[in-house]
Amino acid sequence: MSLSAVHSSSSPTEDPVTPPPMTTPPRKASVRLQERRGSNLSLLLDVNTLGVETVCSVSTPKEVWLQLLHTSSRPLTHTLSLSPQQKIPPNFVNAAELDVPGHTMKDRYKTILPNPESRVILRNPDDDPGPDRYINANYITGYKGAPRAYIATQGPMVHTVGDFWDMVWQERSSIIVMVTRLKENNEVRRPRETSRHGRFNIRVKDSQEKDGFTVTDMEIELRSERRHVRHYWFTSWPDHHIPQCIAPYLKLVEEVETYSESLVPTSSQEVPASGPGPIIVHCSAGIGRTGCFIASSIGCQQLRETGQADVLETVCQLRLDRGGMIQTTEQYQFLYSTLAQYKPEPEPAGLTASEPAEPRGAGQHTAAEPRARQQTEQEELIEPG
Repeated sequence: MSLSAVHSSSSPTEDPVTPPPMTTPPRKASVRLQERRGSNLSLLLDVNTLGVETVCSVSTPKEVWLQLLHTSSRPLTHTLSLSPQQKIPPNFVNAAELDVPGHTMKDRYKTILPNPESRVILRNPDDDPGPDRYINANYITGYKGAPRAYIATQGPMVHTVGDFWDMVWQERSSIIVMVTRLKENNEVRRPRETSRHGRFNIRVKDSQEKDGFTVTDMEIELRSERRHVRHYWFTSWPDHHIPQCIAPYLKLVEEVETYSESLVPTSSQEVPASGPGPIIVHCSAGIGRTGCFIASSIGCQQLRETGQADVLETVCQLRLDRGGMIQTTEQYQFLYSTLAQYKPEPEPAGLTASEPAEPRGAGQHTAAEPRARQQTEQEELIEPG
């Protein structure tokens, strides 16, 4: 079968004053990319050469990294499971690049920082003349280059929960996706029945247990204004690893997309000035599991509309927006497996805008992973008080 070419980026523009020669590492990377052009092989992911990307030991100039992120492409079709994979630059942020005093107090991990060009900036309320506030979060480009389709953020901590809800309110987000266990590192992360965080009162209105995830409808109130937020919690994704079963995960991806589409006003409805806000996705650091979910969502949209998904290009775009998205080889391989199992179905005949389609594709999967994982997960959870 034929694979699309992976285009190597050209050398950076030479400085007119002191033109440095191209360093050896970028030139070798370019040759490797060109050598794969026209390949018709379908290979397994090389788990020996891919691993957790680290912040340190950077040997390639950042300009060359950004060129690769901007130009890499390799479509995936249903006839191709895994293709040869280049080492994608992580595009992590150096602390010196983030000129925000005191940001370290609000970072869960000192090496996982928001990329300055796309980071979310919290505006202060009208009655607060102080400077804008910091949150470790980035806007993420969506399918077909849709700006600010998602927000990827770290899991809120005790002293940053108020900032998290400020972001939900400011961005007018109606969907939160949590891809983390209820308790990790002795922190309970699921919303309580009724709580107050910063300026907001949060009330849980309804909760539904589904296969592998929980859907919770919440009401967020500020002064006399109330807004509805739907919270999706995928219950069985351990940090630095992958889910044991793909079918419930695909069901979650599709259900989030279906609900998101239902929030877009039809032509007969009055369109709000702001439109629906970004889908907020978080795990612990906001790059590994979060990156997998967003890439899966974009990839499923690509497959449904065009019949192919460009995984490499998608991951490159994610890392342009937030460094380190999709952390491990295992997560990258899981993304490929997820898209390979996705089977989009045509819209039912005569479907109207008021009759949303059932989530597509997930019901077609017949993976026989053991369900004993549910009992194991429940034993590790601590229900909120």
